[in-house]
Amino acid sequence: MQPRETTDTVIIGAGVIGLAIARALAPTRSVVLLEQEPRFGEHLSSRNSEVIHAGLYYPPDSLKARLCLRGNTLLYQYCQAQSIPHRQCGKLIVANAGQQDSLEQLHHNALNSGATGLHRCSQQWLQQQEPWLHAGEALLSEHSGILDSHALMGRLAEQAQEHHALLCYHHRVRRIDCEPGHFLLHVDSDDSPFALQCRQLINTAGLDAVPLLKRCNGFPTEKIPEQRLARGNYFSLRGHSPTRRLIYPLPEADGLGIHLTVDLAGQARFGPDVEWIEHRDYQVNTARLPHFEDAIRRYWPSLNADRLSPAYTGIRPKLFMEGEPYRDFLIQGEQEHGIKGMINLLGIESPGLTAALAIAEDIAKHS
Repeated sequence: MQPRETTDTVIIGAGVIGLAIARALAPTRSVVLLEQEPRFGEHLSSRNSEVIHAGLYYPPDSLKARLCLRGNTLLYQYCQAQSIPHRQCGKLIVANAGQQDSLEQLHHNALNSGATGLHRCSQQWLQQQEPWLHAGEALLSEHSGILDSHALMGRLAEQAQEHHALLCYHHRVRRIDCEPGHFLLHVDSDDSPFALQCRQLINTAGLDAVPLLKRCNGFPTEKIPEQRLARGNYFSLRGHSPTRRLIYPLPEADGLGIHLTVDLAGQARFGPDVEWIEHRDYQVNTARLPHFEDAIRRYWPSLNADRLSPAYTGIRPKLFMEGEPYRDFLIQGEQEHGIKGMINLLGIESPGLTAALAIAEDIAKHS
């Protein structure tokens, strides 16, 4: 099959990161963004807590720490400039009996990473500010917030298209051939299959990023990590929220704990948990409700569980290397895999939404 089209850059996956990269690159080259779904952000980018993170949790030398902190600054600036609905509401990470040392370690890690706007809050302060909350102590992060992720993605898409990026929905990449000096993509569309040639290929396919590499002829198989799926269930709270802040327990091994977030309308929801699944399934597992009740009551003992109802789920791509969890973002360029012009963004889960503009900035600088 002869290539129907040739372009400078192809981006695969129109989540928030793919859109941010398209916006960053389109002014200087021809860009085609391929997305297999009918619209942008159908998976990771729209099935999360819509939180602007402040870089508290990640090891100081990690990509997550650096890109989250830079992304936090860029995201607030962008939301302000583009009138994207958002609110810098702040976050409380709460500790109870026996957890003070863990809270101290988290605070120390956040400071070492460069996080700012952090304050230790006494039980007396908490009783005045959040009388419903059961906590012996807390860490307040002033620079944590919330935003409308759909409005963000919509504006990024508009700006990419204003610079002539082509956003192609219902386009699935069936196979990639790595050839000398270029890539040949075999694409299925609603019209007919076709081939597309490009000099630069950026894989931001989210849950499909690792499976896509297995359909990439010429890509070294030893550079493909194992990917497992962790579903996060969310339950919404009917009626009035007890707070306008974000309330988080201390983080767990594979997630940040079942936390309370509020949306821009003031509606509260709880989640996500961590439920390992074999196949993609967005059905809320209502059998997890007792687990949610127990987790929430650790910081809200007077919760009326009748107010909880199933909301939605998200699925996070969790990477494993030689059977061990790989807890950072994995961004592979030529230096990592040996193929000129190819960038893979793998395991991009939280804080990917916060980090999106910083990731795009990095890629634009180095490509």
